[in-house]
Amino acid sequence: MQRSHRRWAVILIVVGLGVSACTHKSEMPAQSKPAKTEVVQGTDLSRVTLSPKAAERLDIKTAAMRDEQVKARKSSAADVAAKPTAVAAGAKERVVAMSSTRKVVLYDAKGKTWVYTNPEPLVFVRHAVSIDYIDGDRAVLTDGPVSGTAVVTVGAAELLGTEYGRK
Repeated sequence: MQRSHRRWAVILIVVGLGVSACTHKSEMPAQSKPAKTEVVQGTDLSRVTLSPKAAERLDIKTAAMRDEQVKARKSSAADVAAKPTAVAAGAKERVVAMSSTRKVVLYDAKGKTWVYTNPEPLVFVRHAVSIDYIDGDRAVLTDGPVSGTAVVTVGAAELLGTEYGRK
């Protein structure tokens, strides 16, 4: 008699598991992408838009470009011949603060220098810069974003990887 009860118990368990596997699953929320890239019209550049969670994970930090008095650049005879308008002592120049890891300014495969600007929250656009020289923890620029522009100081390499990896 007990054998009959065990058989029915096993049958009921197997049937119950099968029925539960056939139930309708609730809709899983669509997983949002951590980043979206859009081509900036008329350029080879892209706008990288991060999700709030992605920006938090990358720990993106920015600082404003600024005009700052710089010391006269030590120049060799070759520098003077190549660039007769060397920076004068006390002149105000555009500078970007660089961390000790120097990842604020990025170099592409052709040797061109770039920074990422932050025109609006969670949006980043690569911007070409021309570096005159690097003085300690800052880069003195001859061309680049205007003073006051937010520039990425932490996470620029990750943005570059996102931009190139999503094309």
